[in-house]
Amino acid sequence: MDSSAPAVPRPTGSDRSELPITTTAPVKRERRWSVAALCIVLAVVCALAAAWAVNSASDRTKVLAVARDVPAGQALTAADITVAEVSADAALSPLPAADKAAVLGKRPAMDLRKGGLLLSSQLTAGTGLGDDKQQVGVLVKRGQAPAGTLTPGDKVLAVTTPAQGSATTSNDDSTDSSLEAVVVSVSRPDASGSVVVNLAVGTSNGPALASRASQGRIALVREPRSN
Repeated sequence: MDSSAPAVPRPTGSDRSELPITTTAPVKRERRWSVAALCIVLAVVCALAAAWAVNSASDRTKVLAVARDVPAGQALTAADITVAEVSADAALSPLPAADKAAVLGKRPAMDLRKGGLLLSSQLTAGTGLGDDKQQVGVLVKRGQAPAGTLTPGDKVLAVTTPAQGSATTSNDDSTDSSLEAVVVSVSRPDASGSVVVNLAVGTSNGPALASRASQGRIALVREPRSN
């Protein structure tokens, strides 16, 4: 006995159902254009950045800078000055590197700090502050001088104060109770607020000023800077 099932005829013609064909969806043109536009923008930005870097490098100039701390009035040496490159800036007016030899031997009118640019306004003319006068160091306590306003070059009056326990100055001080002087340098305040002010005075006034300063009897009055 034959147990095999009869073959089922395969449908043909219009009765045969069409099977769907799966295909990959096409990439949208809009997405491609957005990617291309982003690449163009990035390329432009990179080009501008490169151009800016080149221009910045070409705008740098060599100038003089301070290689180490220099107190006011001390003649500049080659070891005090170095050459630095900075970007050109109309707001800055440092001395050009070509002037290095010309500034050697000049004396700053103020303390110079390491790393700062060297400006012509910081240098005094001639041989320096007080070189043709006697110089006296005066210890000025808090309240005996204008706080924080004295700078090298200021004209001051060194006023003799009464001796301790006396209401007035002695007769030998009355004729010269105040002496004209020029500030050469000012030290940083100590823990008590006292500073040492180096004063340049006439050659006949140095001994008297030194004597009174040793007794702590000097107060300073700054003259108007317009004088």
